[in-house]
Amino acid sequence: MCRFARSIFRPLILTAGCAFAALCLAQAAPGQGDDAPFSGPVVAFETALQDRVVLYEPATGALRTLRFDRRSHRMWGFSPDGCRLLLTLSDGDAPGRLYSARLDGTDLRELVTLEAGYGAWEPQWSPNPADPRIAFTVIAPADDGDGVPEHRIAWIPGGGGAAAYYSVAGDEHSARWSPDGAWLVYASYETSDADPPSREADLWIVSADGATKFQLTNFPAGSVSSPRWSPDGDLIGFVYSPYPNGDQFWMVGNAPDAIPTQLSYQPIQSIGLTWLPDSTAMIAAARDLQGIASNRLWRIPLIGNADADATVFFDAPDFIYPYQPAFSSDGRWLASRAAYALAILDLSTGQLFTIPDSYANTVPVWSPGGFAGESACEASGL
Repeated sequence: MCRFARSIFRPLILTAGCAFAALCLAQAAPGQGDDAPFSGPVVAFETALQDRVVLYEPATGALRTLRFDRRSHRMWGFSPDGCRLLLTLSDGDAPGRLYSARLDGTDLRELVTLEAGYGAWEPQWSPNPADPRIAFTVIAPADDGDGVPEHRIAWIPGGGGAAAYYSVAGDEHSARWSPDGAWLVYASYETSDADPPSREADLWIVSADGATKFQLTNFPAGSVSSPRWSPDGDLIGFVYSPYPNGDQFWMVGNAPDAIPTQLSYQPIQSIGLTWLPDSTAMIAAARDLQGIASNRLWRIPLIGNADADATVFFDAPDFIYPYQPAFSSDGRWLASRAAYALAILDLSTGQLFTIPDSYANTVPVWSPGGFAGESACEASGL
């Protein structure tokens, strides 16, 4: 049941005189129907070499490849209207720099200017079109003599600007906007008093305007990771690890006094977490769940014990070692890494296929629900 989307590639041609320039415009390599504008949900990813970004529209098979320059490309998301890409470009071991560009690769803009030695990572564009700010992690040089860079959650306006900080403790990561853009959840690490000391994380919440901030989880030991908002915005799913490779599934409401709910108990290894589009369950890529050693996609119910009650969400001979699942905004498509290639499942038909040029291990990113097609993007003011 496996087919391959067709593509015909031309060599990527950089504008004369700018092959090594940081802001050289990207050139698109054509795929099936790529001369036409995208009209529906688009999934984006970077290649294994991180030398280009690939956009793919599963409904039409349109495939577009964008290469901006010789730096490493990392694709993170889209603007609320889906008309601009959000990416970082990095040179060697230097921290990444933050950019946006149109879907055809033109109008590449650097969004924030940071001090020498600083970089940007994990950017997330707010889904709120009235306040399309971008949250991201600022990587700062170590200033306490331990040689470890500091990580702080910052934000800028959607059109770019100076960075303002939500957190300054120095070890914060993985910020995620709520579906309405009103709240931001992130993981904050501290060094425990144990012997030997360990680095442990809990979740924090901050409002978009920065006026309200509170700690959401407070585990006595271990770390929390992978915070994921339910599409209705009521809950946050996450992974709690009392010890390394001893992952458990949990969820919690967005309130200072919310009590986290444990959804699994036996240690497993989580390799991707998301929500069903209707918020009725989480979908996890995990291994060692219910005694199955290889990774599967599991439906994690919100009531009961996933150790016994979770069910395999999708399984097929062509769907090998799935991880990092992500649903399209309309709920029709599921993208998941499968044996390193990016597999797309059409949930309306059960058809599974693999995208060419997709071998990597990064998370696929879908255009948002506000995307009305590329032809509607001319008026985008971002």
